[in-house]
Amino acid sequence: MNLLQKNHFELLDLPTQFEVDFNLLDQHYRQLQNEVHPDRFVTAPANERMQSMQIATQANEAYQTLKNTTARARYLLQLQGVETLEESNTAMPADFLMLQMEWRETIEDAISSKDVNALDSLLTEIKQNAKQLALQLKQYFDEKAYALASEIVRKLSFIDKISIDIHRAIETLEN
Repeated sequence: MNLLQKNHFELLDLPTQFEVDFNLLDQHYRQLQNEVHPDRFVTAPANERMQSMQIATQANEAYQTLKNTTARARYLLQLQGVETLEESNTAMPADFLMLQMEWRETIEDAISSKDVNALDSLLTEIKQNAKQLALQLKQYFDEKAYALASEIVRKLSFIDKISIDIHRAIETLEN
């Protein structure tokens, strides 16, 4: 059961690439969890129980990472030795900075006027933007343009954060 040395893609028996077959991901994840679930090792020696717990935990982490576009891209870059430096490198192109400001203003206006529909519309717009960025990411990974992929990950990371803010605002307005 020496699965602990594998990366997320290897662990879930998937090709190490940006595009993921989500049906296969789900299938391989469930299969692995079934094989290593700690309940199956209740009577096993302590070291086997511990190893099954570690693999099950790693499988959960791998699944969550590979299922999420931003996390998967960040992980792929890390496998290539490229750190995205999202916390320290906040430099963005001017057009994306303007877009961020527009989105933040729209959120503030919608909250002030208690306009859930405006927030829903903004969320749709942001998801479209994220889809376009994901297409760029695929291209950059195919071309091994990791520095450019890293810039896209920073943009997607911002989009993920603002999406969470929008969901919270909608929740607050609806309650």
